[in-house]
Amino acid sequence: MEKDLTSIIKDAGIVGAGGAGFPTHVKLNAKAEYLIINGAECEPLLRVDQQLMAKESRKLLDVIDLVKKHIGAKVAIIGLKSKYKKAIENIENIINEYENIKIHKMPNFYPAGDEQVLVYETTKKIIPEGSIPLSVGAVVLNVETLLNIYDAYYNDLKVINKYVTVTGDVKEKITVNVPIGISIKEVIDLAGGSTLKEFVVINGGPMMGKIVSLDDVVTKTTKGLIVLPKEHSLVRSINKNISQTLKEAKTSCMHCSLCSEVCPRNLLGHNINPHKLIRIASYSSICDTKSSLTTAFLCCECRLCEYACVMNLQPWKLHSNLKKQMSLNNIKNDNNNIPIDVHPFREYKRYPVSKLISKLDLSKYDENADIINTEKEFDKVKILLNQHIGASATPIVKKGDKVLKGQLIAFTKEDKLGTSIHSSIEGLVKEVNEKYVLIER
Repeated sequence: MEKDLTSIIKDAGIVGAGGAGFPTHVKLNAKAEYLIINGAECEPLLRVDQQLMAKESRKLLDVIDLVKKHIGAKVAIIGLKSKYKKAIENIENIINEYENIKIHKMPNFYPAGDEQVLVYETTKKIIPEGSIPLSVGAVVLNVETLLNIYDAYYNDLKVINKYVTVTGDVKEKITVNVPIGISIKEVIDLAGGSTLKEFVVINGGPMMGKIVSLDDVVTKTTKGLIVLPKEHSLVRSINKNISQTLKEAKTSCMHCSLCSEVCPRNLLGHNINPHKLIRIASYSSICDTKSSLTTAFLCCECRLCEYACVMNLQPWKLHSNLKKQMSLNNIKNDNNNIPIDVHPFREYKRYPVSKLISKLDLSKYDENADIINTEKEFDKVKILLNQHIGASATPIVKKGDKVLKGQLIAFTKEDKLGTSIHSSIEGLVKEVNEKYVLIER
């Protein structure tokens, strides 16, 4: 009997391995002309996908071929950066054994891994404002996500582990495969711990990551952990509240438009102009009858505008706040413009990652973080019931139950972009509440 790929993916609990973690079975419940593999590793310092492409080239191409046929795509395109030499070499050695799978090499710019940027880079199609890749006939999947599909389809494995790059002020910069649900501290300890007495941990990349505590846990979307001094400029930027952001914008903004000139969505032809929206701080108006506050919904919060600004202002933080306020007041994204073409100088305005790393004051951390094997066993996992976009899962275990590694412990009763959650270790359920399930050996 033929296997049902979408059901296997949903039951395995597979979601996008980075970003918002969109449930993968929903993406693949469609037909598309293009299957695009996001191997760009968008964020500086992270090393997961580039290493997986080099290490698991055969598995990756096998599962790309599987998914391509499932969605009826004419072609699959692996979008990755030219600098990933080993990944390119290993893939090119065997890619001719597969039909209609291609490599698209990109320069080292940020944010190359942004879904809408990647679609344009690989297909020259512009996704309309407020829309998704499927609107131009594309499905985009992350490298680690695809390898999770391979393991679910061919090996009946569930998503219970996650690849994470650990970098910054740690004794050894590493990439490691760890159980979902272990603490951030336990992951950092695998890298030998921090070299600092006092430090801050950013979960994710330096551009779109968030500060977390050592007691927080690894989820399905954890991609990197960056350990930094408490007074690092990046930490101060993330911690700056919206009131301070608006105050600085009111007193310091030169209304020069540099933020708009590097905005990746603006360069794709979308009607978002950070330099106009930030006028709200000074004039309580954007001073443009052709635009509206709802253009803030078009912001992908890549934070690039902040690092183009000579005054270090934060248009992205204003956009984020506006989106939250408008959503609370039931104001929807009414932007559906279909751009005819990208900015004529877009190719020359793409922001180099090397320049960005320097601006972020992260140059000393820009080193290899090789994948290591760890035999360490963990005593407990705290499995969050909401690890991705969509509905939270509902526990099907209770305190005192014995669970096995890989066993289903929670699932979404109604298919509201939900998916399954499985145990990461074998043990007893110690606590169940509306937020997590705690399991101890």
